[in-house]
Amino acid sequence: MSIILVSVISLGVIGAVGTIILFLVSKKFKVNEDPRIALVQDALPAANCGGCGFPGCGGFATACVNASSLSNLNCPVGGNSTMEKVAGILGMTVEKTEPKIAVIRCNGSCDNRQQTSLYDGASSCSIAAALYGGDTDCSYGCLGLGDCKAVCQFGAIKMNPSTRLPEIDEEKCTACGACAKACPKMLIELRKKGTNSRRIYVSCMNKDKGGVARKACTVACIGCNKCEKACTFDAISIQNNLAYIDDEKCRLCRKCVKECPTSAITELNFPVRRESKELATTTTIG
Repeated sequence: MSIILVSVISLGVIGAVGTIILFLVSKKFKVNEDPRIALVQDALPAANCGGCGFPGCGGFATACVNASSLSNLNCPVGGNSTMEKVAGILGMTVEKTEPKIAVIRCNGSCDNRQQTSLYDGASSCSIAAALYGGDTDCSYGCLGLGDCKAVCQFGAIKMNPSTRLPEIDEEKCTACGACAKACPKMLIELRKKGTNSRRIYVSCMNKDKGGVARKACTVACIGCNKCEKACTFDAISIQNNLAYIDDEKCRLCRKCVKECPTSAITELNFPVRRESKELATTTTIG
């Protein structure tokens, strides 16, 4: 028998044995996937953004199927309609959640913050933040290099060339949270979208004392407590010289906005205020 024939037969035997071993191993360690996982995944928007807290839609679908309740599970991109489909597939109930949207908690535009240095490095907020505090005297403010825009796969963020600040497109934002995770200054927050998209929040993250903060940015929060005192719903608290508005308690009355001496509180999508006009009466004595 020739060497070539022996080699061919040997390889054939080895291949057959290997096939049998792989077959037996696959049978022993076979994992039977719940068919509902595929159904749930098909009901999801396939964004794979990670906003649900799981690695992609497949991970979220698996978590939903294995969960005893959907109370702590939510797909921010699909919203309530998607979660109702998931609940229907799994024979569960789900509570409606308040839609959320990303907000930029910095209003330090070029007009409000004076540039005091020049950054000449990589065009990345994370790299710039690791090297220095920023090109203004506010070390808490936006660096303006667009890391948030780069990670948004929905095209919901653009950088305003005039203000050098990011802007959120309300129609495109899905509240996936990718931009919030990307911001090294933690300036982006997911808040309730609000009725008629009306929101009130403090557009500042500066924790310096009032005088220092105001010197760095004309619209910085100075922790003066005026907004806290004006709020009758206990929605505002002051910590580390910075005011924060709890959107769970806020009733959008806007009293705090009028009280803020630095215009650090942002109000969005409200009707124009009508200033009360008192009718002056003149009495003529003659």
